[in-house]
Amino acid sequence: MDKVVASAAEAVADIGSGSTIAVGGFGLCGIPTVLIDALLEQGADELEAVSNNCGVDEAGLGVLLFNHRIRRMISSYVGENKEFARQYLHGELEVELTPQGTLAERMRAGGSGIPAFFTATGGGTQVAEGGLPWRYDADGDVVVASPAKETRDFPDHEGVVREYVLEEAIVADFGLVRAWKGDRHGNLVYRDSARNFNPLAAMCGRVTIAEVEELVEPGELEPNDVHTPGVFVQRVVALSPEQAADKRIEKRTVRPREEVSQ
Repeated sequence: MDKVVASAAEAVADIGSGSTIAVGGFGLCGIPTVLIDALLEQGADELEAVSNNCGVDEAGLGVLLFNHRIRRMISSYVGENKEFARQYLHGELEVELTPQGTLAERMRAGGSGIPAFFTATGGGTQVAEGGLPWRYDADGDVVVASPAKETRDFPDHEGVVREYVLEEAIVADFGLVRAWKGDRHGNLVYRDSARNFNPLAAMCGRVTIAEVEELVEPGELEPNDVHTPGVFVQRVVALSPEQAADKRIEKRTVRPREEVSQ
């Protein structure tokens, strides 16, 4: 089945207001920038976004946030986005902060048909006990807090009994990912650290849309190199060379070049 669509605009056309979107990337590495920009132009709002972070100010998911298109975030890290902090602290954004490994497993579980799982992460903290602020009002008062979660005691591999927390899987309406290479059947290959949350976002989306830097024909990808099988992907958008090369560096760190003696 040829899953290639003509444009990013066509690929995101049916993402409605109020949808849940799982978005790949880590910082600005491996983020589906073209699909995010197309979604901005499309106009959907009141979105719930599931992603490790929310980009930075006016980049990545930050462009949707800056334009008040995101109602709720489930994420792990938000420290590089000043607008995110402002909206959260002023009651404009609901935020469910989730330990990074737990977030990854919640997404993987959603794509694997596993409704929930127990993890030791968060045991004995507000992650399990509840009370984490999810939403403030304009005066800084907590109006929505995290609920208490079910816990159970299990012995670990050394036989020591520990508290484990029940975490529910995440299934999103749409998954948005970026791949280094992809074929017309939706098989995807990610490159190096750009792999990050992309396979998980692809798994947990009911409809997954992939933008690919290089589109190849079926059979050209070595099967052992495929990270996301095409069964998880419904739409493929081939990027232009200019779009594929447009990658912003989140933090550029340099040092003076050392003089080399001849």
